Amino acid sequence: NEKMDCLFCKIIAGEIPSNKVYEDEYTYAFRDINPQAPVHVLLVPKKHMKNILECDAETAAHLTDAVRALAKIEHVDENGFRLLTNCGQHGCQSVHHLHLHLLGGKQLSEKMD
Repeated sequence: NEKMDCLFCKIIAGEIPSNKVYEDEYTYAFRDINPQAPVHVLLVPKKHMKNILECDAETAAHLTDAVRALAKIEHVDENGFRLLTNCGQHGCQSVHHLHLHLLGGKQLSEKMD
């Protein structure tokens, strides 16, 4: 079962520890263990879905609400941040549970690769 073996599903369930930043009924956010910026938070829907291609409109709306909350919590709402998701092999998706990376806390590079 894909969900039973999913790292992020185990984190959401509390089976694997994480440094939680935010949680609501639909989403869970925690600090990345290998941060690429001073602020690097992973935001995941609690409902398992492989990637952005499986994301429905309702989940997208909940993720957007959570991004707003996270930006305020992490104090990046005024100076800005980067929000990205990796999808599939060529997108370097390492965990096959939809997750958004919120990166900020400094001036980020314009280079995206």
